[in-house]
Amino acid sequence: MIELAHHLLPGGPKRVAPFSHAVRAGDFLFVTGQMPTDPDDNTRCIGADAAAQTQQVIANLQSVLAGCGAAWERVVMARIYLLHFDRDYAAMNAAWEAAFPAGRLPARTTVGVTGLALGALVEIDLVVAM
Repeated sequence: MIELAHHLLPGGPKRVAPFSHAVRAGDFLFVTGQMPTDPDDNTRCIGADAAAQTQQVIANLQSVLAGCGAAWERVVMARIYLLHFDRDYAAMNAAWEAAFPAGRLPARTTVGVTGLALGALVEIDLVVAM
């Protein structure tokens, strides 16, 4: 049986709902969708547009990975949720691609949604190889 390790990180971004920041199952880490919030203030989003919010989400994800002893370079899969898909897809893509070395992008699914917590424009969750 695969052991599970639930990570609730005291130094991680403040949660916007009751969840673990990440759960490790075997050699994989499943990271809860992160919002573009100030890591110390879960009541407001940082960034007025999708590019800035994507950058903040990435920073929050990297903080969670560091707290779990995982590396950004080991991201295997991402799911990205966009509030305004048609409007923000290109801007989000540019910010996302800039966060990875050339030719080392993880697998990804991107979907348009009707709403995100705190009125955010973007949310991203990850699967990471440990």
